[in-house]
Amino acid sequence: MDQGEGSTQAQHTDFSVRIAAGVGAFTEAEWNGLTGTSKGSGSGYNPFLSYAFLTSLEDAGCAVPRTGWQGNHIRLETSDGRLVGAIPCYAKSHSQGEYVFDHGWADALERAGGNYYPKLQCAVPFTPVTGPRLLVARGEDEASVKAGLAAGLKVVTDKLGISSAHVTFAPHGDVETLEAAGYLHRTDQQFHFLNEGFSTYDDFLATLASRKRKALKKERREALAGGIAVDWLTGSDLTERVWDDFFAFYMDTGGRKWGRPYLNRRFFSLVGERMADDILLVMARRDGRYIAGAINFIGSDALYGRNWGCIEDHPFLHFEVCYHQAIDFAIARKLKVVEAGAQGEHKLARGYRPVTMHSAHYIAHPGLRRAVADYLLRERREVAQMGTYLEEHTPFRKGEIAGLE
Repeated sequence: MDQGEGSTQAQHTDFSVRIAAGVGAFTEAEWNGLTGTSKGSGSGYNPFLSYAFLTSLEDAGCAVPRTGWQGNHIRLETSDGRLVGAIPCYAKSHSQGEYVFDHGWADALERAGGNYYPKLQCAVPFTPVTGPRLLVARGEDEASVKAGLAAGLKVVTDKLGISSAHVTFAPHGDVETLEAAGYLHRTDQQFHFLNEGFSTYDDFLATLASRKRKALKKERREALAGGIAVDWLTGSDLTERVWDDFFAFYMDTGGRKWGRPYLNRRFFSLVGERMADDILLVMARRDGRYIAGAINFIGSDALYGRNWGCIEDHPFLHFEVCYHQAIDFAIARKLKVVEAGAQGEHKLARGYRPVTMHSAHYIAHPGLRRAVADYLLRERREVAQMGTYLEEHTPFRKGEIAGLE
């Protein structure tokens, strides 16, 4: 599954498609020249698409064949071997760690006598964060390369004889290209904080209804009762001792929530070494030791909340560490958005708003494709209706801040 070749055409330009078994098979300069992968690559820096993050997942043994994530990264090249585009892509033997759920599709095909796995998953492992998936090299024609990538992914899927390819947490522009190539469009909901140019947290509170504003102030006071303090750790603050503390929190929550946490201790050391300035640990301290924490990653205009854990339970501490402190940091750094992870309608009461997420799916089996297309049509309507309903129940005063699609 880690080798294969195909070719396709896009807007009269011949491209060849090759498969790389790991992001490390790209040179760092090649990868950093792609959309959103580095601070100088244009289109907004997304830390989860960085060479440092993706190779850390592979080098630590988190996203490797043994865990069911076999690198099948798509390289789109010109006839002389020049890289013009890429897709982060994995051959998957399961549907864990994706956050866009297709277990029902797998069951349907298996009951019909087909094999759903392996499938191709075009995503950042374990990371429900929207970012470019059709990555274009700097200076190339974006429309042509994206069309070539969309077509090339279908060629690879068909050539390998597997069931499907799934491009998840993609920006709407990528999804439009994929839909034009015959992929099926899926939507879901997350909750994000939108920083409308606030100078202080009180500026944000002023946009809330009076009762909601008082409730949040009370919640924050109670979260830090009993001598709890919060530290923001980034850059050189991220020592191995700090990672030991955070990993204990992560394992406690991961063990209870998922049964088997996806990330190992080595991964945190690697990202701490390779991208420390792009990481924020929000750590809660009591009686001289850390008792809870959340890891966030810092993009060019967004703060991305990822994992949380604790070794002591305190009322509202989860909300403080994960949501309120993230808003404080975003306002202080003048970041436009806080993305606080998948799901969680409880975020609504804390100033996070419903946002539509997008993915695109190529189903090779005609019968399953028809069934999934019919299901997704109904699902998109339900997601849109739920988004409208949730927007009507935000804590903001009427007329404050438009919703985000």
